[in-house]
Amino acid sequence: MKLAMIGFGQAGGKIVDKFVEYDQRHGSDIVRSAVAVNTAEADLMGLNHIPSSKQILIGQLSVKGHGVGADPDLGREIAEENIDEIQNALNDVPVHEIDAFLIVAGLGGGTGSGGAPVLANRLKQIHSEPVYGLGVLPGSEEGGIYTLNAARSFQTFVREVDNLLVFDNDAWQKTGESVQRGYEEINEAIATRFGVLFGAGEVGDDSEVAESVVDSSEIINTLSSGGVSTVGYASENVENSSSGGLLSRLTGQSTADDLDTASTTNRVTSLVRKAALGRLTLPAELDGTERALLVVAGPPQYLNRKGIERGRKWVEGQTDSMEVRGGDYPLMDSGKVASVILLSGVYKIDRINELQQIANEAKENIDSIRNESEENLNELVNDDEDELESLF
Repeated sequence: MKLAMIGFGQAGGKIVDKFVEYDQRHGSDIVRSAVAVNTAEADLMGLNHIPSSKQILIGQLSVKGHGVGADPDLGREIAEENIDEIQNALNDVPVHEIDAFLIVAGLGGGTGSGGAPVLANRLKQIHSEPVYGLGVLPGSEEGGIYTLNAARSFQTFVREVDNLLVFDNDAWQKTGESVQRGYEEINEAIATRFGVLFGAGEVGDDSEVAESVVDSSEIINTLSSGGVSTVGYASENVENSSSGGLLSRLTGQSTADDLDTASTTNRVTSLVRKAALGRLTLPAELDGTERALLVVAGPPQYLNRKGIERGRKWVEGQTDSMEVRGGDYPLMDSGKVASVILLSGVYKIDRINELQQIANEAKENIDSIRNESEENLNELVNDDEDELESLF
């Protein structure tokens, strides 16, 4: 699948930068165009793989390159004022070569949370290609204001895109881990999961052709349910042995001829179940899924067709959906077999309900503090019975 990717804000820019690096490292050729948009000049300077000509600084007159200070309303205003400039940066995107646009943003800050929905709205007005969003929810320890921002941005962003893929930092951050290391690992996890998903179906000159092809049309059809999506992932290492043929922790067999045994079928099916029941990018219930897509990637000799089909039927049973697609993605030089599952149109999401509840409580607290602050100020300046006349 060929994408034009736009990172909006600090988190969005870093994730797209990581996607480009992943693309170059694996030769996936997923990212046909990469753009970063920000109100903070320092954030753009930290990007290493997006060309400087595609790093767009907006809002210089109002915030002078210092960002919007986690104010999504200001982020939205600046995006609206500069939407033509942002659009100009996308004018040379080879639209005839891409399958979709993907706008990536952290939903807890100001620039991305406020600006990403604005850009999505504009792109959908102009282009016939799907416009997807990848929104990152803040961790619960980041504070009430970021949760409030995320709740507001989520309900706006999800309405402006054809499908919102969500990654929840709260489910991925480890206790005691440094912030910098935590975000680096999270960004790598995002690039790995979505890299395998969007890379499915890509065929190079010397590539193996999948037995059951999963291409961009399958991904687009799965995402056409709209709403919210989450992705699961599981992998196991494989290795070559010069003396005994192909040996693998995945198969437990000693020769390539044994790779189609019942044991191998069960192991591939197990890998599919691990992806679905393990840590999703956004925790959700499987039986609250409208559509799903399964991809098993790795060296061709390990892509057991029967195991993939059994895995697909298992996902179909767990989701109660009749629209579960599946197939293999041969990767000749891969040292692992990976299973990726896309759950689209999920609606049983405790985390989103929790997010909305915390956001409402945060809003009430903020309003209460503001009212109390105003009352305290009035008491302070009007303490004397004889009021002084103000200068203006």
